[in-house]
Amino acid sequence: MTEIDTSQGTFVKVCSLDDLPDVGAVCVEIDGHAIAVVRESSGAVHAIDDTCTHENISLSEGEVEDGEVECWLHGSRFDLRSGAPTGLPATRPVQVYPVKIEDGDVFVGADPMNPSATGK
Repeated sequence: MTEIDTSQGTFVKVCSLDDLPDVGAVCVEIDGHAIAVVRESSGAVHAIDDTCTHENISLSEGEVEDGEVECWLHGSRFDLRSGAPTGLPATRPVQVYPVKIEDGDVFVGADPMNPSATGK
């Protein structure tokens, strides 16, 4: 596993940009923790917990639109920048991780940007 250390912490190489759909997500693991790496239509890449806080469902399998990812099971939506739920039934945020793109590779920070988000 390739890692880079920065003033913002340790980042882990999780995939290349070519591995991401034009709009959508893939699930990656960092130290056994599932993270959805998401590309939206603007080309921006985000990383969030892959598990919906309402049910134990993979968010990387959901639809991506307007800066949000939607859980395919019950329709909960989460803001890709803040992790905040934007549509019921979820009421708890998902954790959001910093992303760096270097030479076509996607690196995700090992520490969440919103550590108070508890996930489940």
